[in-house]
Amino acid sequence: MSCWAIIPIKATADSKSRLASALPPDDRAALVSAMLARVVGAAREARTISRVLLVGPSRDGISDDIPLLEDPGRGLNPAVQSALGAVCENGPDRVLIVAADLPGVTAHELELLTIAPSDTVAIAPDRHEVGTNAISLPLPAAAHFRFAFGADSFAKHRNEAQRLGLKVETVLSQGLERDIDEPEDLPHAKAVLAES
Repeated sequence: MSCWAIIPIKATADSKSRLASALPPDDRAALVSAMLARVVGAAREARTISRVLLVGPSRDGISDDIPLLEDPGRGLNPAVQSALGAVCENGPDRVLIVAADLPGVTAHELELLTIAPSDTVAIAPDRHEVGTNAISLPLPAAAHFRFAFGADSFAKHRNEAQRLGLKVETVLSQGLERDIDEPEDLPHAKAVLAES
């Protein structure tokens, strides 16, 4: 079985605007870059992930040995949809979409998402079980999965899996649940903040 990971990247100027009251622009940019590097590192260390890809307007300091897929430039969902289409052409058995703002995620947590059965979509919600921080899709069964990142994406992604006749497995773990969106989330990024 082969699994590829796709990590979406926003334009740095657009990243983490909700943290503006707690962090100045340079510190926000440094935090975003440090979290992305952490997520990329975890994906590269995961034994069940054979390839790591980025999708976005730039690679934000990540080395050229990780491919950057073309971003149509219309937001997160079109970018991920485009990346899924590009990946499906190359034939991995599974694709994992993982958010770039998970400072505590580990390779083991990502591996848990990749070992779901071939008829199952594995979803890691945020700690409120409202948003989606990572989603693992079996291919080709989920080749036409429609992404709905944003408000209530966890429920929307479960419904989309069911529309395709696929089972859903929820993966709960601290590193996958704790994304950094609001100032009150910043304590969960202490180590990454110190490094950046």
